[in-house]
Order: sequence, then C-alpha cells, then structure tokens
Amino acid sequence: MPDIRPTVGSGALVLNATYEPLCVVSVRRAAILVLSAKAVCVADGEGILHSARNALPVPSVVRLTRFVRVPYRTHVGLSRRAIFARDGWRCAYCRGPAETIDHVFPRSRGGPHAWENVVAACARCNHTKGDKTPAELGWRLHSLPAAPKGIAWRVLGHRAPDPRWADWLDLREPEAA
Repeated sequence: MPDIRPTVGSGALVLNATYEPLCVVSVRRAAILVLSAKAVCVADGEGILHSARNALPVPSVVRLTRFVRVPYRTHVGLSRRAIFARDGWRCAYCRGPAETIDHVFPRSRGGPHAWENVVAACARCNHTKGDKTPAELGWRLHSLPAAPKGIAWRVLGHRAPDPRWADWLDLREPEAA
C-alpha cells in the first residue's frame, strides 16, 4: 500500500501574479491550479504526479495567472503552536525545552492574553513561577516577547518554510561582503 501521509514538503507556496506570496496550499490544490491554467509552476518540488495521460512535476511554488486582490490581516493570530515557534520551542526563563505557555504578568492579576505577555516555558519554570511576575522571583526573560513580524509569518504562520520558498519569502541570510 502506498504511503499517503503528508510529508514535510507536502505544501506549495502560491504567489500572486505580481510574485507576492499569498498562502500555502496542498500539492494537490497546486496541481489543480496548474492543470486548470489558473496558475503556472515557478519551482518544482521532488517527484512527479501521474495521471492516466499526463505526468506533472510536483509543484513547490506556483504563480497565479491573474492578479488577486487580498485584504491582509495586519496581525498574526495568537496560538499555542505559534508561541512555541516564535520562541524556538525553548523556555523563556531557563532556555530548556518548552512544554507549556506562560503569561509573564499573570492573567489572575490582570495580565492580557497577548503576544507581548505570553511566552513558551518548561513545566518546571511555569510551576515555580505560578502567580508571580519574573521580577518578584528575580528572574529575567532572555528576550522580550513581541508579536511576530514579516511576510513569512503572515503567509506561513507557525509552519516551517520549505527551503525552495526562500527567494519569495525574504528568508535568505544577508551575505557577508
């Protein structure tokens, strides 16, 4: 029986007609867009999709043939997985592996559930901290929590980007001169 589970590269980046990143769709949806001439393949992924009459390289990046106007959200949605991704799956207090989320200023004392007040934490630090602030315990955060910025967060959310998408998502590291 063939393996039908999604793989790491099971998504395709969709670009607007102006090469602006729009979203990530399944490889199947990207192939349908290409076959219906609503998009053209810009970068191929690994493998080939076969039908009874055709063979199509797996699309990794597709560009729509017509411009689509999309009103963007100005903020990235707050979710548990996004908090872990922002903090690199590390505890904000001890830099150990994160297992829970913690409100820097506790909600029981009026702290908001917002990007600037939520961090990833290990269970030990979260339990020890309890209903206190880091200042009351003499702790400090390794980095101040903030809402993620950039086109990659808006398009990908918490997903790990495919390396083939780097050119369109501004993920390239600046080259040393």
